[in-house]
Parts: sequence; structure tokens; C-alpha cells
Amino acid sequence: MALNIKTIREQFPALALKDEGKARIYLDNPGGTQVPRQVLERMEHYLIHTNSNHGGPFRTSAESDKVLEDAHQGMADMLNAKSADEIIFGANMTSLTFAVSRSIGRLLKRGDAILLTRMDHDGNVGPWLHLADDLGLEVKWLNFDLETYEYDLTEAESIFKNNNIKLAAINYASNCLGTINNVKALTEMAHHSETLVFVDAVQYVPHGPTDVQDIGCDFLACSPYKFFGPHQGVLWGKAEMLEKLEAYKVRPAENTAPGKFETGTQLHEGQAGTLGVLEYLEWLGETMGAEYHKNFPEFSGRRKNLHAAMLAIQDYERTLSSSLIEGLQNLAGVDVKGISAGKDLARRVPTVSFTVKNQNPEEIAVKLAAENIFVWHGHNYALEAVRLMGLEESGGVVRIGPVHYNTLEEIDRTIEVLKTCW
Repeated sequence: MALNIKTIREQFPALALKDEGKARIYLDNPGGTQVPRQVLERMEHYLIHTNSNHGGPFRTSAESDKVLEDAHQGMADMLNAKSADEIIFGANMTSLTFAVSRSIGRLLKRGDAILLTRMDHDGNVGPWLHLADDLGLEVKWLNFDLETYEYDLTEAESIFKNNNIKLAAINYASNCLGTINNVKALTEMAHHSETLVFVDAVQYVPHGPTDVQDIGCDFLACSPYKFFGPHQGVLWGKAEMLEKLEAYKVRPAENTAPGKFETGTQLHEGQAGTLGVLEYLEWLGETMGAEYHKNFPEFSGRRKNLHAAMLAIQDYERTLSSSLIEGLQNLAGVDVKGISAGKDLARRVPTVSFTVKNQNPEEIAVKLAAENIFVWHGHNYALEAVRLMGLEESGGVVRIGPVHYNTLEEIDRTIEVLKTCW
């Protein structure tokens, strides 16, 4: 194991907090993670030294613009984009998806078909359903298997071949089931049918290296606050697609990407904070990810360190997944809703949802909260997934989501408390 978890935890001030003598156990990470010191320092420095609007000839504006340029380049390195101009910042993934869906809609016409999935967060479902209503588009759905919790690629191929799909909105990893989907294979199928591919990678990016050039998709969205940064959203798009799309913008705004899609004044301190989390991950890859550098011979510098860091994180988190799933399966009445076999854990992130026979998910989450263990319950915006599993009326699921700063001891403590919850 490459990661020194003690040293890592020292970088996150929130992890040291206690309430009435009880340490906080943050297992609510699929909804948002804690931040390292580099994020706090970057945001504070920005607001004190470089707080200004865009494009001025004076010192603070020029320095502010440099921070924003560096943040765009940093995210290009994180996602292996060809250019920083392919990176668009916004309030969050959902807002960015709503905005770009309107631009993509100008390429579609009444009667065209789009593909949505039953596994995704509603941030990559709702915007497209609205677009379908507005334009008179036909919506096709890709289901997941209720036993394997994965998509049937044969079914997907059939949908692409037989329905003239113009756009496919798919997810990289499920924020409910934890499944890592084969987005590269799905993208290849889609492109054989000349279908645009929009990937929701919000739940994958915190857990593994992301390479948009290898995936081959046309758009990919993620959220820095899900990978230890501030509340921001990021959209990557192929340069040729961003150039082609008409942006919904005010007239004085830039006419080229990324500016034409970055509506109004951005949250500059948020972009500074995003640069801070990239510095943290670069440090992690440089100091603890050396053994993973060989996996990325085509990269150098920050890009190599970022991808090595995410691979090191991915390996460590499998130990968390294994311990959590095994502990849950040993509890009476628990049904884990996701890939559970030890040999298959490489096909999932450590986000684990479960139900308990004759128990209400909210009541379990409340009992854990009383012990300062933070977890989510309900549908968690994975509305289609919860409905397909028939769990909406019974309150959805309990969701436990460790990340790389969590420990096996925290998993053990959570399992011990769960033993007293029903």
C-alpha cells in the first residue's frame, strides 16, 4: 500500500474535529468531501491578494486572470485534455449540464432520439428530459441488471444500432450502486452510430485516473467538491465540439471557449481552491505514488503525478470497499445494492448502498449521526436507480461512501454501531 494515511489525514483540518469528545467519521463523501490545507490557503490568498474581476489592466485583475488560467490548465492535466481551452468552470455539474444541453439542443430536431440511463444521478437525466420535452425528442433508456448491477453492453449496442440515437448521456460510476461502467466501450458503440456522448464522471473522478482522450467521449463533467476541492463544477468538451456549439451568453462575452460558456463572473476563489486541490493531489502522486508512475509513460510533470495519485487512491480504496462490504454482509437483514464479490471490486468505487429488512433507511442514518458517523439516506438523486430497484416508497437506501482519507478503523467503528441500529 503506497499511501501513508496518517500523513494524508494531517492535510485535512476537518478530520481532526471532535464533537462532545466524539471524532467525526466522514462517510458522506459521495455528496461532498472535506478539503486539504492547500485549498484553504489558495482561497484565502486569492481573496486577500488577487480579488478582482476579469480582464483589467491593473495588478489584481492580471494576477486573478493568471490564477484562473492555471486552474484551467490544472484541470486539463487532471483529465488529460488536449488543451486548457477545453475546460469550462461553473457552479456545479448540474448547472453546466443544463446550460450545455441547450446548446446541444440546437443540433437536434423534433423526432430525434436520445439515450439516458437508469443508473445515473439526475444531474445527467433531468436536463435531457427537459430538452426532450422542449424539442419533442424521443427518449430511450438503458437499464441495469438487477442481479449484476451493471449495464448489458449487448443491449446497449442494440439500442444504438436500431434507434438512430443522436446523443447518449451516460455515467462513469454510479453514485448509488458504486458500479464503474465501461464508458470507453459505450462511447465506441455510440460513435459507430454517429452519436454524441456526454459522460457524467462526478462519482468516478475522486476514485481513479480519468483520461478523456482514452475514453473518446465528446463531453465529460465532474465536480471538484467531490474530489476534495471547493464547490465548483467542471465541464470538458472536445475543442471542435465547443467551437461548433452556440453558447447562451451575454453579447459582450467572449466568442470562443471556454469563455463563451462561462456565464457571467465566475467564482474565482473557487477556481483558486480547485488549483489548491490539484496541488494536493500532485504532492500525493509525487511523494506516495512513485510506484504508479510507470503506468503513465506518456505523461510527465504534474499530469503524471496527478494520474499516479489517483491510481494509488484507487488501490487503497479497494481495501476500504472490501472491509465495508464484508462487514455489512455479516449483519442480519442487510442487502448490499451493488457489486459485492471480492474478485469484482475493481469494477466499483467504494460508495456502498444497502437496505435492511423491515428497517427505515432514514432511522439508520439518524442513529449513525448520533454517534458522529455521517452517512446519507434516500434516493441521493439517483432517482431512476432507486425506482428500478423498487425502493422509492420504502425510503431508498443507506449510503456509505469512504474515500482515501478514511481508515479501516473508521469502517470497523461504523459496522460496530450498525450492529446496534436494529
